[in-house]
Amino acid sequence: MDYQYTGYTEDKRIVKGRLSASSEEAATDMLAYSGCKVLSLKEITPFVKGAGFSARFSPINPMEVIMFTRQLALLLESGTDIVTALELLQAQVTSRSLKKIIAGVVEDIRSGSPFSQALSKHPHAFPQTYHRLAAVGEKTGNLEVVLRRAADYMERNLTTQKKVKNALIYPVILFILTIGVVGVMVGFVFPAFTSFYASFNVELPATTRALIALTDWLRSYGLWILLVIVVIIAAGYAYTRTPAGRYQWGKLMLTLPRFGHINLLNELSRCCRSLALLFSSGLPLPEAMTLVIQGTNNKAMEAALSEVQQDMIAGAGLSGPMAKNKLFMPLMVQMTAVGEGTGNLDSALTTVAQSYETEADDKTKALVAVITPATTVIIALIIGFIAISLVSAMYSIYGSVNV
Repeated sequence: MDYQYTGYTEDKRIVKGRLSASSEEAATDMLAYSGCKVLSLKEITPFVKGAGFSARFSPINPMEVIMFTRQLALLLESGTDIVTALELLQAQVTSRSLKKIIAGVVEDIRSGSPFSQALSKHPHAFPQTYHRLAAVGEKTGNLEVVLRRAADYMERNLTTQKKVKNALIYPVILFILTIGVVGVMVGFVFPAFTSFYASFNVELPATTRALIALTDWLRSYGLWILLVIVVIIAAGYAYTRTPAGRYQWGKLMLTLPRFGHINLLNELSRCCRSLALLFSSGLPLPEAMTLVIQGTNNKAMEAALSEVQQDMIAGAGLSGPMAKNKLFMPLMVQMTAVGEGTGNLDSALTTVAQSYETEADDKTKALVAVITPATTVIIALIIGFIAISLVSAMYSIYGSVNV
């Protein structure tokens, strides 16, 4: 089997690579023998592979995983063994995909695999952070406690994502309606009136002439404009698939006016929340940082966290390296320093996460409160301009006919 690893050497350098080994334990031993301390190790699975391939077309609802985790923690807390608990949950789960996954986990456990290792074979349902937490819970004997923390963490993340999506639904719908209404009126309605106006051979008002000129221009060059827009979007998308493009896009998402600050708050709160959860569960800080880095989709934030991790491994602590990068806001840096000094790093990071989540929520609501009426006003102005152009033209024609 092939494994992808992240670790650091004796001279405090972070190294990444791939190796082949018969098992995860063998891969760890090989790296340790070569002088590399493992931070992250995961099996590389091919794209087209049975359950993994079908999972791409049958995604699992995160809420189902959260409920499964809470129920599993409850059964384990009541004294039920892991296999019996999983079989009970398998009978209750309604999702076919999750039911198959649980069956596979049970089969692996009966074959002698640890629970966490069985979970690691299903990353589309249980991400790396999840099964690494499960591994920590197995070692410490507090699996039910760790599972409950993981469920709380996943639920908070899901709630945050839903808040952002729900807040943006109405403005997006208004924007789409605006484009649709304008497209129908300019492409179909107004051209019919244009030929009608031309038959009377009268001088039309300035607003009507401007709208006719705009309509003719869009009908002549509209397809070319659309083609240029598609090419620009395709080129931009292709650029964002490159390492440099992903980094620049991530940086842009964190520095845009208004939107960027909200994205930054959400990213930092997720990082604080993840790091607090992993560290409080007993995971070493370097390994916890690796999972936090792997959990972010923003390449600019990933690069910033990687720099912090490199300096931290070199002995500079956590708050010191954070202070060097402007992406890490002052409250996060200060509270991290306090947590390091008092030995309550997880509590300090949780406080920061709560503060940033509240601030991001307030700013999102304020932004939507501005966008919604602004979009409504723009729609009213566009439709009003078209209506005035049509009505004023009718009055001009009526006046010339009466004369």
